[in-house]
Formats: sequence, structure tokens, C-alpha cells
Amino acid sequence: MIAIELTEAASSAAHALTALSATPLAEPAPTGIDTENIVAFFASKIAPILLAVLGVIFIGRASRGEISKVLTSSAIAIVGLAFIAGAATLFFVGDYLIDLIFE
Repeated sequence: MIAIELTEAASSAAHALTALSATPLAEPAPTGIDTENIVAFFASKIAPILLAVLGVIFIGRASRGEISKVLTSSAIAIVGLAFIAGAATLFFVGDYLIDLIFE
């Protein structure tokens, strides 16, 4: 009688282990934020809209005769774009240096 109960308990434990091994215990860990798609979205959708707004402002000022303010604002915008491009360049140079040092 005891032997029958032990075999039944062992078989039910085996069924439970089989069921547990078939189900995943935890979800896989997140790999991180996909920043490349975020940057691509801003570059393709947001930046053209902001540049269009700046263009409308510049045209509005130029039509009122404020050419010097338009030229000053345009120069500031171009310098700002140069700083942004420089920051992106430094990001890639830094990535290259890290790969070079830690290879």
C-alpha cells in the first residue's frame, strides 16, 4: 500500500516537473533602448518641421525689413547646427577610440 502511494506521488511530481519545464520561468531581460530608431525619427520628422518654422520666422522678419536680424539669426542657427554636427562627430570619434583601446 505504501509502495503504491509512493509511486503515485513520484509520478505526480514527475508530471509537475514536466509541466514546469515546458513553461518559461521568467521573461528575457530587456536589451536596452533602441536609440538608433529614436535618432532617425527625430532627424526625419522633427528636424524638418523645426527648420520650416525657422524659415517662416526668417521670411516674416525679412518682409518687415529686418534684414540684419535675419542675417544674425541665420548665422546663429548655422553655428548651432555646426555645434550639433561637431557633437555627433565627437560621439563617433569617441566610439572609435574606445573600440581601438579595448580590442
